[in-house]
Amino acid sequence: MRIIQVILSAIAFVSAGVGAYFAAGFTVSWIEDNSATAVENRLALEGFDWANVQTDGLKVVLEGEAASEALRFKALAAAGQIVEAARVIDNFTITDSRPPAAPKFSVEILRNGESISLIGLVPASADNDSFKDRVARIAGNSPVADFLETADYPVPDAWSSVMSYGLLALERLEHSKISLGETQVEIEAIGESEAQKSKILEELTRRTPANITSQIDISAPRPVITPFTLRFRITADGAFFDACSVDSPQAAAQILAAAKAAGLTGEATCREGLGVPSPLWSKAATQSIAALAQLGGGSVTLSDADVTLTAPAGTDPSLFDKITSRLDGDLPDVFALTPILLIAPETPEDNTAIPEMVATLSPEGQVQIRGPVINPRAQRTLQTFAYAMFGSDDIYLSTKLQENLPEGWMVRSLASLAGLSQLNSGLATVSPDTINITGLTGRRAAKTDVAQILIDRLGDGAEFELDVTYLEELDPLARMLDGQECVDEITDLAQRNKIQFEPGSATLDASSRDTVQAIAEVFERCLEAPIEIGGHTDSQGREEMNLNLSKARAEAVLTALRGVRVKLKSLTAEGYGETQPIADNSTEEGREANRRIEFRLLTPATLEAPETQPQTSDTATPEETSNE
Repeated sequence: MRIIQVILSAIAFVSAGVGAYFAAGFTVSWIEDNSATAVENRLALEGFDWANVQTDGLKVVLEGEAASEALRFKALAAAGQIVEAARVIDNFTITDSRPPAAPKFSVEILRNGESISLIGLVPASADNDSFKDRVARIAGNSPVADFLETADYPVPDAWSSVMSYGLLALERLEHSKISLGETQVEIEAIGESEAQKSKILEELTRRTPANITSQIDISAPRPVITPFTLRFRITADGAFFDACSVDSPQAAAQILAAAKAAGLTGEATCREGLGVPSPLWSKAATQSIAALAQLGGGSVTLSDADVTLTAPAGTDPSLFDKITSRLDGDLPDVFALTPILLIAPETPEDNTAIPEMVATLSPEGQVQIRGPVINPRAQRTLQTFAYAMFGSDDIYLSTKLQENLPEGWMVRSLASLAGLSQLNSGLATVSPDTINITGLTGRRAAKTDVAQILIDRLGDGAEFELDVTYLEELDPLARMLDGQECVDEITDLAQRNKIQFEPGSATLDASSRDTVQAIAEVFERCLEAPIEIGGHTDSQGREEMNLNLSKARAEAVLTALRGVRVKLKSLTAEGYGETQPIADNSTEEGREANRRIEFRLLTPATLEAPETQPQTSDTATPEETSNE
């Protein structure tokens, strides 16, 4: 009985084990089938028909040839959305045999005045050591943080131009961010002044290589004007600004509108800067100008918050009091008014000569000073001050000692010399009641500078008249030739006086030395610009020999110009051989025209379609050029 129970129990356990085994196998098979089907459906939905799905127990094996690494990852991600990523086995192969795309090379240069940082990716085969050495020289004693990485890919075609131009900008700008790309340079910088901003912007724009593009954004802090000055006069000859300072374009528009309503004609400008004593500066200025217009003559001076309204002698006192009282009440609180009603000077009863000092400044820099001084010490002071102001020993002093000079005579005399020194040429006259300065200048701001000097040295109530004329021909920048103007003038000169070579050689003929010297004198008046000296030949002789000879002749002209100290850094030489004829090579006249030297301005347009206007030619005969 007990044996039968044991046997039955054993049979029951075996039956249960066999059932569990088959049940487990069925479950695994069901899971495998469902997982494979779900993954296959997902891959088909995503468009990965090239992927095959196999199962190995609970593992899902993906096989097939992916066209790229990116598609392989996308297929794996799609399968991972159906089953756990740990169950996905990657057996894909990649069929894309293309090399990986070259990276985009770029460099960011940051300079803050105290250090320079280099960040970016550069070609390993570029001349990176020279680039870093140049950066170190520009930095001087400042540290250079080098975060550049390299990649072994071909150097972009314009990379050398980009790096050279970036170094030029870095050298010019102490506070800048310079972004270098493969064909472009972006510059963001802060200049020290408007003048420096204009100068650097002009240079960087002009010197941008033809095979790259540049985007330049230079901002400049506005100058600090001390004292913040405005002076407006109404005389029998009209209304004039001697000085005009503003804090914004809106203020300038308001003040100029008030001045035109008071009789100003012609063009006038106001210098924008920092240092305004009150946000209500334009309101105070327009009110003061309007009050002066009601008087019909005189001057109004604003120096910081001090307002001085001066009426000429003979003005009705009651009208003067009425207008100045109203202005005093209308001015913003921070401004203080000082009204001055001039009195006609009395004629001395003893017929004593009225003292007068006259100083003249010639265009050549000669200074002559005539007038009275109170003692020898004042005479020496006047001479020493003139030396300091005009920076020249060519000072002629003709003074006489005179007692009882008006109070402040020496101060007024020195102030007039300081004002005269701002001009290219002129005349300063000092009398007991006024100072008159007239002259010519090549600086647009000279008149304002003279007015500020006189107000600063003599006070707001100082009486003076300025007649300062700006002449463009005296402005050094205005007289310079831009690139195209320079080439045009040289072209005209070279057509009248041809550059000649010894037959069949690159040696300049002796008769061409004067022409080279004349061209060099033109270059002295040229702004920096990329100008090419191009050599050309006719078609006689072998092409390679013609190319070499044309190059040698262009370089000979360049060497000759450097020999007479032409300073343009971007002057280059190139040979074109017989490739750019401008006439028929089958005639002697045509060959003569084709043998030439040309000067041209390099721009993107000229690089794409070079101009071939004849400019100079040599005098070799066809027989002599047969081996060119």
